[in-house]
Amino acid sequence: MTERGRPRQFERGQPVEALAGTIERVTFHNPETGFCVLKVQARGKRDLVPVIGHAPAIAAGEWITATGIWHTDRQHGVQFKAETLKVTPPTGVEGIEKYLASGHMRGIGPAMAKRIVAAFGEGTFEIIEAEPQRLPEVAGIGPKRAARIIAGWAEQKAVREIMLFLHAHGVGTARAVRIFKTYGHDAIAVMTEDPYRLAKDIRGIGFKTADAIAMKLGLTPEAPQRLRAGISFALQTATDGGHCALPVVELIKLASDLLGVEAAL
Repeated sequence: MTERGRPRQFERGQPVEALAGTIERVTFHNPETGFCVLKVQARGKRDLVPVIGHAPAIAAGEWITATGIWHTDRQHGVQFKAETLKVTPPTGVEGIEKYLASGHMRGIGPAMAKRIVAAFGEGTFEIIEAEPQRLPEVAGIGPKRAARIIAGWAEQKAVREIMLFLHAHGVGTARAVRIFKTYGHDAIAVMTEDPYRLAKDIRGIGFKTADAIAMKLGLTPEAPQRLRAGISFALQTATDGGHCALPVVELIKLASDLLGVEAAL
């Protein structure tokens, strides 16, 4: 396995497969890069499956759906290398207790997790979100701890919604994590207002990637915002190539070729 910007490049020709299951253990997670190594009880598999991928936050008990390839690592054996990794909260009592006990939710340890699930069962998350005033029904939960639990749940929900938005617009999980780490809870607003900021602000995202995201967000090829961004990128490319006084005609041609539009625009 590797902890670089993303898992090692997928082997050419390998079919992309899907995997779904419950996270039994988080072996490793880097909160800065999102790189993670998981042990997953996958649907249709007897033994735990090692999964490597990226997630801004991850916890035992959560349900994952992933797409990727199977890979045999010389040191670690067979692994599932996830290109996309979508995480949802558990629904069964065992998974809910494991999730709460993982340390992912502020103010809850293993003993408290057991008491909360004993009190609310499969409706635990609904209680936290819709009826938080009931949390003090559990022994040991006072106003301060209840506030921490409510805030922790709201934060995790916001992260999930942002990741869902990014996935829906064609952003792979590794890049989605970098976007979230850069913009935080403003990620959706930034992408909606100016998707080309991604190319300026985030390592590993160039103009072409930002442009593809912009297209998925509904920007037209001739949109003024896209044309301005293309000209700016073409000028920067020329500067990086050693030009210090690029003629306007050449700049327009570079931008036109880059954007795939008529130079007259």
